[in-house]
Amino acid sequence: MDAKQLIFQTEDIHKATELISSSLKKPVIIENKNFELISYSSSLDEFDQTQQKTILSKKCPVFIIDRLKKEGIVQKLEKQPSPIRVGPIEELGFYQRVVIAANHLRHTMGYIWIQEATTPLQEEDLAFLEEITPHIGKLIYDVYNKLNASDSRKDELLWKLIHQEYGSEQQFRHDATIAKLTLPERFSVLIFSLTNPQQRYLLDYLQEIVNNFPERKRIYLLKTEFQIVMIVHGNREDEGLITEEARYVIYKIKEQIGYAEFYRFMIGLGKEYQRLIDVRKSFLEALEVIETANFIEPRPETMPREFSKLGVYRYLATLYEKNSSEDYFSHDLLRLISKDIDSHTDLLKTLEVYLANNGKGKQSANELFIHPNTLNYRIKQILEITNIDFNDFNMKSYLYTELLLLNNVPAYYKRYKDAIKTNLGKE
Repeated sequence: MDAKQLIFQTEDIHKATELISSSLKKPVIIENKNFELISYSSSLDEFDQTQQKTILSKKCPVFIIDRLKKEGIVQKLEKQPSPIRVGPIEELGFYQRVVIAANHLRHTMGYIWIQEATTPLQEEDLAFLEEITPHIGKLIYDVYNKLNASDSRKDELLWKLIHQEYGSEQQFRHDATIAKLTLPERFSVLIFSLTNPQQRYLLDYLQEIVNNFPERKRIYLLKTEFQIVMIVHGNREDEGLITEEARYVIYKIKEQIGYAEFYRFMIGLGKEYQRLIDVRKSFLEALEVIETANFIEPRPETMPREFSKLGVYRYLATLYEKNSSEDYFSHDLLRLISKDIDSHTDLLKTLEVYLANNGKGKQSANELFIHPNTLNYRIKQILEITNIDFNDFNMKSYLYTELLLLNNVPAYYKRYKDAIKTNLGKE
């Protein structure tokens, strides 16, 4: 029996994914229509950087989705039944791949992604994909419509709430009453996501810690392959207290799991809400924090874990994409990097800290572990080398955002260094 027949016979989407991967000899990822991970082939080492991030965070990175929308790929997927080849985006660790929409009942259920890397798929491979895709669409549909036998009924209901799979809140409340699920009046979603998929044992350890919390009755805990998802909840009038409770949960986990293990997780906390329909909103906000931390890897200690405090970090991936695609540079920062390289100074980092502390000299010097006179000398150098005006708020805001990218995203810093080599910074 060939692979095609085996795929048509299986009702297990994970088995189907492995069969597709085995037949095409390529890494395969299947996502739903919201670009959230459903299944992937077993060999994690074969996936490119973008796909590994998708597997770890359970969702395609936002900046990749934005690029695909910008290039018309997403729009094309809605209209074109045949496979689409997407070229590589080297600076984002995105290898060449083929994608095809999986449809069922005349609706797009999700997408099948096949990483091509150096060897493109042949015409017969693309024809194979077109033939098996309708069945994959049905399997994706079944994933979201069948009870998962390994989950309790309460967990099943909470996952459906997170993924907005209920036609009406009334129906959900009815099912929750039957399952004796106490509905949250005010809530916030907290996610712990592993940075290394090889350390899944830590999820069991984390779950055990949370299960022993005195506050456990105010936490709904759900577990995925690489994440612990917690819905921290309380009374409707507890405005602000839910966030405090979630912060306390993070603090207690850090205290009990230990420093080294704690930093093996990326953590995201969504905002507080009251409407049940907003459970998904808080969930996606928590995921966005994790995606951002994953993007600027390694996550700086200064980066907020709460969506409400994410601020400018929210836009780093978008700015990275825009500046990279338009080949844009700040000539002031090019001069500083050139000076740092030639004279072994640390002006770039000094500028970031100085801006982050709103120009407060003593605070900036303490953070940099230097004497205030040394800081003053460095600021004087910066002013002599560049056209930076510390009285211009817009300039300071822009520079700080650009500095976050330069000091936290190695590929972005490399762009600037390469530009210096071509004398772009010496106009």
